[in-house]
Amino acid sequence: MPDDQTTLADFEASLLDGSEKDLSDYLGQVVLVVNTASKCGFTPQYKGLQALYEEFRDRGFVVLGFPCDQFAHQEPGTDEEIGAFCERNFGVEFPLFSKIEVNGSGAHPLYDWLKSEKPGVLGGRIKWNFTKFLVGRDGRVIDRFGPTRKPEDLQEAVEAALRA
Repeated sequence: MPDDQTTLADFEASLLDGSEKDLSDYLGQVVLVVNTASKCGFTPQYKGLQALYEEFRDRGFVVLGFPCDQFAHQEPGTDEEIGAFCERNFGVEFPLFSKIEVNGSGAHPLYDWLKSEKPGVLGGRIKWNFTKFLVGRDGRVIDRFGPTRKPEDLQEAVEAALRA
């Protein structure tokens, strides 16, 4: 159960290739955590996420994509299919993780923590695909952005987090 001392570093997740990734590897970086889907109206945001990553990665910024199939079955593919789709259609180079659940009893512990740190309009639930959480260099959640907030509109928030 997360507490006031919990940070991003307290979690791990499986990458698309099945290997486990300790999220403490991202401490010291500004991180944008996003639940993604390949067949969603917001799917073109992959392009903006990649552009944001390219613009700021040399300054210690990373995007972490977490595919999720909980919203209208908009991420039906296998991990391999998801990776190929994202690379082929959007040139995604930022880390993508294995498909997870973000709501309910099967929610990944990372998402339970993110939602508890920054509840959204639905309280402790993720509303839809492409909900974004900005995490500071210290591993603590700075802000939450809804699915309609485009990645290109997050430049100022990312800049501020990088300067902090």
